Amino acid sequence: MCIRDRVSTQSTGVFQLGLSLHNMKTTIILTILCISLFAAADILFQEKFDDAAWESRWVKAYPKKAEGTDGEWGWTAGKFYADPKNKGLQTTQDARFYTISAEFPKEFSNDKKTLVVQYTVKFEQNIDCGGGYVKIFPASLDQEKFNSESEYNIMFGPDVCGSSTKKVHVIFGRDGKNHLVKKNIPAETDEFTHIYRLVLNPDNTYKVYVDGNLKESGSLEEDWDILPPKQIKDPKASKPSDWVDEKEIPDPTDVKPDGWDDIPKEISDPDATKPSDWDDDLDGEWEAPVIPNPEYKGEWKAKTIPNPDYKGEWIHPLIDNPEYKPNPSLYSYPSFKYIGIDVWQVKSGTIFDSIIISDNESDADVWFKEWETLKVGEKAAYDTQKEEEAKKLEAERKATESQSKAEDDEGETEDVEEDGKEEEEEDTRDEL
Repeated sequence: MCIRDRVSTQSTGVFQLGLSLHNMKTTIILTILCISLFAAADILFQEKFDDAAWESRWVKAYPKKAEGTDGEWGWTAGKFYADPKNKGLQTTQDARFYTISAEFPKEFSNDKKTLVVQYTVKFEQNIDCGGGYVKIFPASLDQEKFNSESEYNIMFGPDVCGSSTKKVHVIFGRDGKNHLVKKNIPAETDEFTHIYRLVLNPDNTYKVYVDGNLKESGSLEEDWDILPPKQIKDPKASKPSDWVDEKEIPDPTDVKPDGWDDIPKEISDPDATKPSDWDDDLDGEWEAPVIPNPEYKGEWKAKTIPNPDYKGEWIHPLIDNPEYKPNPSLYSYPSFKYIGIDVWQVKSGTIFDSIIISDNESDADVWFKEWETLKVGEKAAYDTQKEEEAKKLEAERKATESQSKAEDDEGETEDVEEDGKEEEEEDTRDEL
């Protein structure tokens, strides 16, 4: 509970509330705590998909309805889990597009504030090609018409396709253009739940965490080509016509040896002999086949020596770019209103869960600790499932072997009986 006491002073600096020095310090501390609580950061959006009412909070879109390639969403904890109640949103059909969005409780801007985006994604299908990212939109999004062309502020999360693409996207939408991060941020691709966090700071810096590990950080201006470059090549400058950029030149004192060009490239095979059945009248004059000449040294070229006139590689001089203007608000967007998932998946089964957007990392840390606990149980459930599957396969293998052996034994018995019958018939014929 916050305590608000008036503290007045006279010019002598003596407090007139009758509080002891100890009580005064206590009051100040409580007041500071109170102010901190009033200035507490906000959770701007949160979704754990813990109840069936999630469908009332999320709007499905069907941009591929004409082609019949929109996928349906499922609500499940997956094939293995720490808690069956810990459900998420899952893609359920192979080779489909998935499009869905949710509205924030209120529109907000991250101007002069930190923005934290965190969520979990689980590729339990052992993904081969598909996205696991989310998009954050301004108020202009039409949820019913949401599609891959809808303009977004931020796209963040893993994307996997074959062995060439296994990265975490961090893309910023600005003035109708999408700007990709220039660094390669590796994504997790196994079957377990992983937690991704993006932090944007008011000083135009960022951090990307995967499973609590800092994967990348730096400057928005340096790691994205959002702004024009600070410097450009001087359009008035060009390489001087007398600039020498050849490091080596042919040695002018080197001379081609006498007879170099007289050596033929190919010669007749000295080991070849005319076939014994060769008829000169019918086959024509016999000629030995040709082979590469071991003495041939190729086209003569003079040796090279360092060029005494070499000036080095010419570097185009740079000048300040007149179009460059620093932007201290690169991190900032005036409107955030929706979050959406817009992905294509060849093999379905991805589960999205535990989405939180806040203006501080402490809120996200609470959810991160929950994930740390759940991942232990998830791994145990996975190991148990694999053991059961292995036992089942072993039981099936033994059953197949037993059936095969029984069939072989039955066949041998039939063969013995058939042989005995044939012997009896033969004995009968001998007696007759």
